[in-house]
Formats: sequence, structure tokens, C-alpha cells
Amino acid sequence: MKRKIQILPSGISLVDKKWGGLYRGGTYLLIGPRKSGRTLMALQYALECAKQKEVCLFFTSIRPKDLMIMAASIDFDLQYYMNKNLIIVIRVAPPTELYNDISRDDFLVEYLNDIVTVVDQHRPNKIVFDELTQFIGFSNLERLNQVFRQTTEIIEESDITSLYILGQPAAPSSRALVETLSLSATGIITLDKPDDMEGKSRGETEGGFITITPNVGHTEGKFTAQYFIEPYRGITTEKTVGLSANTLATPLQESKKYTSLSDIEIPDEKYAASSFYSEEDFKLILNNQVALYKSTGQSFSVISFKLDDIVVKKNLLTMNQLQNAIRLSTDKKDKICVVKDKVLVLLTRGEQKSTNNLISRIKSNLPVTNETDMKNLLQHISVFAVHPDDTIESAEDVFNKISNESFETNKKIFFQ
Repeated sequence: MKRKIQILPSGISLVDKKWGGLYRGGTYLLIGPRKSGRTLMALQYALECAKQKEVCLFFTSIRPKDLMIMAASIDFDLQYYMNKNLIIVIRVAPPTELYNDISRDDFLVEYLNDIVTVVDQHRPNKIVFDELTQFIGFSNLERLNQVFRQTTEIIEESDITSLYILGQPAAPSSRALVETLSLSATGIITLDKPDDMEGKSRGETEGGFITITPNVGHTEGKFTAQYFIEPYRGITTEKTVGLSANTLATPLQESKKYTSLSDIEIPDEKYAASSFYSEEDFKLILNNQVALYKSTGQSFSVISFKLDDIVVKKNLLTMNQLQNAIRLSTDKKDKICVVKDKVLVLLTRGEQKSTNNLISRIKSNLPVTNETDMKNLLQHISVFAVHPDDTIESAEDVFNKISNESFETNKKIFFQ
């Protein structure tokens, strides 16, 4: 027998004050313009979930480093809850970087279906998708309605409460897309940020107006209130005057209190080039690629390059020169990560042709012009390719294959 539908605290002040929270298993849209505080509100929602000892799956295209800084601004130690597996961050790649040989609608259907696959893997209590706008640009609104309704119904059946973030629609076409999603929503939260807030004085925190509108349930009705964005509190409808930062901070009994951004422990990023990712970010993207393969069959490749120590000792080629040659040889959609003595490249299309083209470009970009030197050098660059199969369930499986593989058998790949 299915348990009684519950209303749980959301971490969103107006929602909790007027509605008592959100329905467990409900689907909610959070709509607002850029810089209106949408991600901060989503983080408050995730924090409330973690404080209740429940798991929140947080889909985002934001770098984990930036997400941690945003969380710290509202006294939310994101890393602490990630370490406890109460918040799981899933880095998603924008779809415009990936689709090219199939129709836009077909590709976006795969992306929306992929949400269900990833949710099924992690079995969370709540999910956040920040933001969904770039994944709903369908030409066929009926198809969007069908696939989004199917996605939400599957997730709702598992009693998972969902918060999907959308940009504020401006053009009629984008308004039609948002209205289509609204048909499947339990309720809608709208942030409106006027250009010139009446009564706003210098030094006062920015904000706007928040409106909560029910579609199903929430018989208390629709409410609108002014909201404020305040340090250590985030988005609130109750403005605080004259209180110190310590008074404003939300109590986190087990976590560290941040007093400044210098206290945040974030991964050290060594590479300025946009195509390079930290190991943590690379694994998040790779996990998403594995899930996409599991749900759609879309293949990918992770190519690992290793430079023999003898080449470095003889000053024939440095690791930095190899990294630069690989960077110059990759496309915008390819992802690069340096792990100890290896350079990894994620090719989102797994055809052998893509691998061969990459290797050919790297050879031409190596800083060697003499044919004899080039031949000698290539004998000391080892290459190993990992393709998805039934043994790969996560990024860790790919990394294990790479770390356990003997590169000696792959040295001739440049000459094939």
C-alpha cells in the first residue's frame, strides 16, 4: 500500500510559510531571469533536503568550484554534504555541443530520457535540474509535452520531488515551451526582478518578487511577496535589519561555518584552457556520458596518452608540450583531463574515425619537424582507448581500465 502523500519543508521561505512545503513526489518549475537568484534558491532546496538526511541529485552545467562558492555565500558547506553522499552533483554538458548528425528533437528526447536513467541509478529523494531551458528547445510542442510528461510521471512514481529551473521566457516561442512544461507541473515558482526596485536604497541587497502558483493541490492558493537576497541567508521574504553574519547564518550542526571565501576548500584547477577539466569535473561529465550510453546506446571513447620518462629526460618532448599538442588537436566538444602521467581525452562520438582523426592531428601538432626525430618520438608515446561496454557502469570503471592497462601493447597505434 502506498504511503500517504506528505508535504515537506522546501527551504524556500514563501513556499514553507504559505503552503507548508512541497508535496513529496511533486514536480515544480522555478522560472526567473538571469541573476534573479534561481540557483541560490535551488541550493536552499537541496540544503533543506540534506538537513532532513535525504538525498538530493543536483544536475548542473555549473563548475563544481563555482557551485561551492555560491553555496558558501549562503553558509552552505556543499562539499560536506557531498562527502556524506546526501548531495550528488551531476555535471551535464550543453546539448548544442553534442548533437550534429540527428535531428534536434530526437537528440533532446534522448537527453530528457537520460534524466530518468541517472535518477534510477542514484535513487534520490529530490532532484534539481539547473537549468532545463537549453534542453527543451523542441520544434514539436506535442512531442515535448509527451516526453516531459512521461519523464515526470516515472520520477513521481518513485516519490521523488523535482525542481526544474527555467529561464524567464521572452519570445512567444519560448513562452510556448514553458507553458507546455507547465501542463505537467504540480506548481510553479516565479521570480520577477524589476530593473528598478521601488524603495531600494544604496547598499541594500537585490531581490524582486516571488510568486507561487499551484496547479494541483496546494488549496491555500497563489501568493506573491517581495524577496531579498542576503548574505548567509540566501533568498528570503523576511528582510533582516541590523543582524550580524553569525546571527544570519543557518545552523549546520555538523558542518563548518564559513566566514570568508578563503575558507572554502575547492579543487585546485591548474589549467586555464577551457578544454581542460579537473579530474573531479571530468568524472562528472564522463558519468553523464556513461548514463547516456546506457539509455540510448550512443557510444563514446576515452583516449589515454602517456609519455615515456626517457623522452622527458632527453628533453625530446615535455608533458606540457604533449598537452598543448592534444589541446590544439581536439574539437570544442571534446574534454581533456590530466591524471598523473597521462592525458585523457573524452570523445563524445565513439567512432574509430574520430580516434584516428585525433591521433593524426596530434602528430601534426607535435613540436617536431625532423622525420627521424618524429619516428623516434612516436615510439615513446603510448595510447590506450576505452570504449563503453557492459562492464562499465561509471567513470570509475573507465579510470580503472586505464590505470590497470599495460601501455606496452599500444605503442604502435600511431603507425596503424
